[in-house]
Amino acid sequence: MLADSDTRWKWGALTAHRLAPGARLDGFLLRGRATPTPRQLTEVGVRADALREVTAAEFTATAGRPPYDVVLLACVGGAVQALLHGLAHAWADTAARPVVVTGYVGVVYEKLADGLLLRHGADVVLANSRHDADRFRAVYEGVGAPAGSVTECALPFLGGRPYAPAEREARPYTVVFAAQPSVPGSRADRLYLLGRAARHARLHPGRDVLVKLRSRPGEHTTHIEELPYQRLATRLPGGLPANCRLVYGNMGAVLDRTDLLVTVSSTAALEALHRAVPTAVLTDLGVREQLGNHHFLGSGCLASWDQLDAGHLPKAEPEWLARQGVGGGAADRPYEEAFAPARRRIADLVAHAGLPPLSPYYTPRTAPGYLPAVLARYGFDPHGRPLPGRAAPPREAGPLRRAGRDALRGAARGAYRHGVQRVAPVIRRMGEL
Repeated sequence: MLADSDTRWKWGALTAHRLAPGARLDGFLLRGRATPTPRQLTEVGVRADALREVTAAEFTATAGRPPYDVVLLACVGGAVQALLHGLAHAWADTAARPVVVTGYVGVVYEKLADGLLLRHGADVVLANSRHDADRFRAVYEGVGAPAGSVTECALPFLGGRPYAPAEREARPYTVVFAAQPSVPGSRADRLYLLGRAARHARLHPGRDVLVKLRSRPGEHTTHIEELPYQRLATRLPGGLPANCRLVYGNMGAVLDRTDLLVTVSSTAALEALHRAVPTAVLTDLGVREQLGNHHFLGSGCLASWDQLDAGHLPKAEPEWLARQGVGGGAADRPYEEAFAPARRRIADLVAHAGLPPLSPYYTPRTAPGYLPAVLARYGFDPHGRPLPGRAAPPREAGPLRRAGRDALRGAARGAYRHGVQRVAPVIRRMGEL
């Protein structure tokens, strides 16, 4: 399984365990700006039997050794497309190849066609709900591409204890604001949301208000976070009250003590709804595709901080939950059975004597002005061949060389993150003067 961020590692590793319980899991981390740190991997709480950091070209050179039955690509769409072409080239003379599986980490609320077509060519494209499966097939059929790879399942990290209000003597009523790295994007909007969480805490001194963050300062997740809430909290007028604080950790563990989950559009909302935790999707900044909260139209969860301050508790619509594969999975089967169709499909493909070559929709013929740049970004030429200097797998290094290499990579990532979080915002503000 190859992942390029902490959230995709979580999705990929858990999906692998759902699809092949008890199988050996070899984990690969795609080297890049969002490569998860050891702390992030530990927080996810999913371990692999082996773990290694690689480039895309290095992965294609090693994905067939040892001979895997399944290769799961838990990466952004461009990386998946590049790897599909790279693997197709690497396996061109191979009589038998692994089954290639990919999918989405959570809510698909933007770049639907772009992301899906970049994933086309995998043997199995997992859809997290009936709603997504219908949309995915419509996109593929709309461009005349085979849609048989689309397979309905569910998000692999749903589950946990069903919500039951705790005795107030045991713990305070707890409101959790699930923050997102890139939504909303502006400083004013992020300060507004943090300020409203603090105001809710002041209005309800008997409650705990937790601002659940995805990463610590200096870490990156799937999306770039230019304005970390940790920094904004130090500049919030009046600061955070004593009953409002920033927290980290596994979302499942946080939900164990949550009485109300508040977010703009985080996938954490689906985790909470699956457990029947009251969930509010904020409308304060509008209901907009840019924010992703339009995905929750019809859910019954849309609400504003003013309504929550006044005591409103949203109630989710059962039909909407069923379409999303949440709250017990699809309407006609329990959650644990949601992965059975994907397991059967993969088992059938693995048993196949010789799978056809990988055949993505995008080729130098169908997308000559788009595909070459996508592949070059990950070290491949337009035909999936590794670019010069990218093909050789990494040599085993001694402790001294390995320490020096890791220090250099850490410094490079630190410089990149400093540029994104410190320098870029200053330049942007200067440009607005």
